[in-house]
Amino acid sequence: MDKQDGLLSMRLFREQAEVEVVLTRAVLSWSDIQSGDEHGSAISCSMNKAVSQVVQVSEIVTVQKTEEGHLQASRRKSSTKQANQLFTNAFTVSYVQRASKHQWRCSDVVFLCPDQSACEQWIRAISNLLTLFTNRPKHLLVYINPFGGKKQGKLIYDQKVAPLFHKACILTDVIVTERANQAREHLETDADLDKYDGLVCVGGDGMFSEIVHGLVTRTQNDNKVDLDDPGAELVPTALRIGIIPAGSTDCICFSTVGTNDPVTSALHIIVGDSQPMDVCSVHHNNSFLRFSLSLLGYGFYGDVLSDSERKRWLGPARYDLAGVKTFLNHNFYEGTVSFLPAEDDMSNPRDKQQCRSGCRVCHMSGMAKKTAQERRGGCTVLSGKFMAINAACMSCACPRSPKGLSPSAHLADGTVDLILVRECSRIDFFKHLLRHTNKDDQFDHLFVEVHRVKKFHFQPQRAELVSVEDLSEIPKKCTFTPICPAPSSSAHSSWTCDGEILSHIDIQVSVQCQLIRLFARGIEETQEQQQFVFEEL
Repeated sequence: MDKQDGLLSMRLFREQAEVEVVLTRAVLSWSDIQSGDEHGSAISCSMNKAVSQVVQVSEIVTVQKTEEGHLQASRRKSSTKQANQLFTNAFTVSYVQRASKHQWRCSDVVFLCPDQSACEQWIRAISNLLTLFTNRPKHLLVYINPFGGKKQGKLIYDQKVAPLFHKACILTDVIVTERANQAREHLETDADLDKYDGLVCVGGDGMFSEIVHGLVTRTQNDNKVDLDDPGAELVPTALRIGIIPAGSTDCICFSTVGTNDPVTSALHIIVGDSQPMDVCSVHHNNSFLRFSLSLLGYGFYGDVLSDSERKRWLGPARYDLAGVKTFLNHNFYEGTVSFLPAEDDMSNPRDKQQCRSGCRVCHMSGMAKKTAQERRGGCTVLSGKFMAINAACMSCACPRSPKGLSPSAHLADGTVDLILVRECSRIDFFKHLLRHTNKDDQFDHLFVEVHRVKKFHFQPQRAELVSVEDLSEIPKKCTFTPICPAPSSSAHSSWTCDGEILSHIDIQVSVQCQLIRLFARGIEETQEQQQFVFEEL
């Protein structure tokens, strides 16, 4: 065989069948050998029969000599005397196997070899290929939030993730947090980041936000970038972040991988995937407030979170109760939104071009050296009464809303989708909310408009400071309100930023293109989706 095309080709045994195993620099494949091909050459055999299994070398987790117990089990499965008598050595290849709904699993295949020399040859050849993937992490810093979601973070890591890291020979330093912002503070000041190839977050969206804030702040401090300057160009972080979902909704994991499955996320980390991601910086005047990673919401979503803060004693049910109450109150708010539109030659929020693995739009945005700010005119200014103002940095998809708030939003194109819901009737607003759960056009309402923007500024008609302590305080006096009160215009709402309440309403938001990178590759197209695209072409 040509050395440029292949490395090894040999007849081995797998369970009850003799197979032709071929290793190239790109794939490992094996296929059953039919009895009629017995006298043919190894090359002709591999060419004349269909390949039963192909694995990308980049998706091999590890290869190792098969332990005696597993070897005996494999030999017992074989009904042939040749396998039992002659093939006394074996090696195991662990690899990624795709399951349903974007889930990955780690599968093992055991190959019986004729002698120890052949077994070592295969292990050495595959191991040498794996060392060429320098993007794979060897040492990770892991933060576990034991309190998030259903409080299963440590159990999920210990039972589902740690064994995979051990199999892939990845060293880990694990920190189980004991309080809020512990991970952020550790990253900002104490962590020796030069030791690691990446960070891993075990928890929900809040824990991921905490780690991003710590890592980005540390990076800007090291590079002497002033975070309080709204016009500052932030320095991208060097370390990738892996998300092991263990929260309530895990929106960011769902929007970047396509599933909230810890094993899938762990395998993306092991194979060294890399997905850039935009981050929005939020300022009030010349003061930095927070980074937004998924959703900024004013009006409806801000009211839901504010009201839920007063009902913490109810647990997770407080969100549903607050949502119903906010919907029935049906408040609208007056203000002015000014924004810098993104160029629409690449994409727009209604083009149904969803961000997927290898996204062309995100790739071209990353290649661009300059944003469109210098090539466009002034900002667009819109004033009025709004039921909700939402800024989606990504689709914000989750199991409850499979398409998300903005289905065509991109992960790394340097834009945010600004969704304006103007004053409307209660039934119309309900229709809008309902579309978050189905496949209909999210923005096909006269009172809804969406703009893809680089930055925006919101000014309420009457600006007031919102105190988080005031929002969480339980009222001393309980009063009854009508079930369906008439729509009203309150003085102000509040902004929710990834589940946290901002202390200011007058905010400036700028998109920081591809500021961070994840151990992910974006949502892969399923075979059904690929077939649909092929038929369309």
